[in-house]
Amino acid sequence: MYDQVISDLRQSYDGMAEERDKKEITSWKIEERYQFLSLLQNEGKKNLLEIGAGTGTHGKFFQVSGLEVVCTDLSPEMVKLCREKGLTAYVMDFLELDFPDGSFDAIYALNCLLHVPRKDLPSVLRVIQALLKPRGLLYLGQYGGLEREGTWPEDHYEPKRFFSFLSDDQIKEITAEFFQLLYFKQIPLAGETDFHFQSMILRRN
Repeated sequence: MYDQVISDLRQSYDGMAEERDKKEITSWKIEERYQFLSLLQNEGKKNLLEIGAGTGTHGKFFQVSGLEVVCTDLSPEMVKLCREKGLTAYVMDFLELDFPDGSFDAIYALNCLLHVPRKDLPSVLRVIQALLKPRGLLYLGQYGGLEREGTWPEDHYEPKRFFSFLSDDQIKEITAEFFQLLYFKQIPLAGETDFHFQSMILRRN
């Protein structure tokens, strides 16, 4: 299932790369990003890996802020846009992050791991944990709050994207095997009740 999900996502995001590059970032995402940066600076972190980096907007922010940044994305078109922004970027999916263990002070994962099937998420988190240095930090932010997995007819991407949304308790329980939770915040979404954004900062166990 994981391989099929990745194949479909690659095609979906390749086709939407230019459109996504023009999207504005919501103010609350900017605030959460600054909070993570502040912690990285306070702890003297030097380098960061962004997985699911998309067009490189966030990676560029961290680079301009003084960090050495590497970006990965499963979409070649997304990686192309990252490189056009002056970022070091590679085409890699979550289970094929081809870097030595302990390579990074920090990893940034915004709205990307929500595409990982629930049964595969522990394997992906194990890979991420291994890439972090001791006491390394992970920012994990994604939509969730309710449990739901699959594709949605209203999705205008083709092929339609796979999503795996987790409740707050689920995401805390799954990540606790690999990371210490430092920060968790629910960010409400307009017109939603149970569905919200889950913002987390975690430290490698």
